[in-house]
Amino acid sequence: MADIVVRRDNIHGMAVDRYATALRDRLPNHDVEVARTPAAERDLVADATVLTGSSVSEDLLDAADSLRLFASTYAGYDHLPLDELAAHDVALTTASGVHAPNVAEHVVGAWLSFARGFFTARRRQADHVWQSFKSNDFAGSRVCVLGMGAIGSAIVDRLDGFDVETVAVRHSPEKDTPTDEVYGYDDVHEAVEDARYVALACPLTAETRGLVDDDLLTTMHPETVLVNVARGPVVDTDALVDALQRNHVGAAALDVTDPEPLPSDHRLWDFENVLVTPHNAGHTPSYFDRLADIVAENVRRAEETGAWDGLQNQISL
Repeated sequence: MADIVVRRDNIHGMAVDRYATALRDRLPNHDVEVARTPAAERDLVADATVLTGSSVSEDLLDAADSLRLFASTYAGYDHLPLDELAAHDVALTTASGVHAPNVAEHVVGAWLSFARGFFTARRRQADHVWQSFKSNDFAGSRVCVLGMGAIGSAIVDRLDGFDVETVAVRHSPEKDTPTDEVYGYDDVHEAVEDARYVALACPLTAETRGLVDDDLLTTMHPETVLVNVARGPVVDTDALVDALQRNHVGAAALDVTDPEPLPSDHRLWDFENVLVTPHNAGHTPSYFDRLADIVAENVRRAEETGAWDGLQNQISL
């Protein structure tokens, strides 16, 4: 029987077999199997030490007598049965950081595209119109990143060499932060006040839900390019639409929306200065390889220490 079981969760159109292959390459002394049906899943999990996938049910946990680790393939974990995992003494790890390089590229690419007028150029190209247009410099700008987890940190890392002033907003502003300035969420207005480029990369919490509201959008400069790769409800959608209509914000690149998926008749689709992508910033062909690196390292760590604790991306239960 397999000691590592991979649930049948294809991600971003990539077959989960790639994930199993990546785990086998990194853990050649372990038996890695893909559970391709619900029946096979219950059968395989009975003797498994590690189960990995996007979710796990209480019933499956009840059937997993030897399970020591559930390695989630998602960065978020609020959808998981945390109490049941704790009751079964099953450790939990996440895929935090797997998306960071490509999401950071998405953010910087959106900022540069709006700064240099690529969307204007594309529309005129479609109409076969040769006409000059104004564009802006990204260099010399004040750039603000809300949230300094793996994604926020990766965004700031990629700003090296662009000659911009960097500002961070984080829950614990006293922590060492690789930006020119850092603020807490209580001082978010001061952080965005003169920023021309703002990225939302924070988790959705009671503190951040509706954070970007009419009040904060009014504080932002009317040329600000706002990018949301956090969660849709971090932004008050009606307030954003109103700000766009009144030219109180320069542009928005939304990889997440509220509601999501964005209805086909929603007003956000029709603004020329809005880029909507279908929660796609997280896509990367390296997803399974990066995830397998985390899981394999945690398996090796547990083998060395004899304990399923102190693991990379482990969530305290």
